[in-house]
Amino acid sequence: MNIILSIRRFLHALRHASLPLAAALACNFAMAAPGAHGPGGEHLDEAGRPAAGTALPRIVAKSELFELVAELKGGELVIVVDRFETNEPVLNARLEVASGGLESVAAFRAEAGDYVVADSALLKTLGTPGEHALLFTLAAGKDTDLLDGTLVMPGAKTGAGEGGHAHDGEGAHDHERERGVWIGAGVLALGLLAGFVWWRRRHRQRRMLSEGAAS
Repeated sequence: MNIILSIRRFLHALRHASLPLAAALACNFAMAAPGAHGPGGEHLDEAGRPAAGTALPRIVAKSELFELVAELKGGELVIVVDRFETNEPVLNARLEVASGGLESVAAFRAEAGDYVVADSALLKTLGTPGEHALLFTLAAGKDTDLLDGTLVMPGAKTGAGEGGHAHDGEGAHDHERERGVWIGAGVLALGLLAGFVWWRRRHRQRRMLSEGAAS
């Protein structure tokens, strides 16, 4: 019903509006449709939301001596440590990880050249949706350093709540159908505008011919 009312209002405006105003109405009609895109191609109705991706939750932390990448995957927290200046791998070091009042010593894996935390309590905490601050205490030879970062664990996908949009199953299909209807209505509006412009030109030409013949 909203689409029909919008088209009727548009046709009424074409009958009584000047050409510039009709063009402005057509542009506003197209821009107001759901699924409109901003300058960067983003959905205007989804501004501010983080983009969905397939990357695993991770932390990148640096200091003057070291840099590390910690990634939560396969039920473990896997950590790779390098020297900041040379990118030389830091092997056989002692690495402690603390978060939310829990602490665990990461085990070094010589075959992979990385460190892994398999503490179930710590992993359970890190696996809950939200932001988790982690502190890494690293002792490599004579060098000791502290590195910190925040692990962001996204929440689970849910269906539409009250006043929301569903984006899976039937809800996703309904959203696509609604979008297709609006796009079709926009195309129809632009077609009507083009017909209106053609009609005005023909009418003006005929009037000029009639005035010329009369004179």
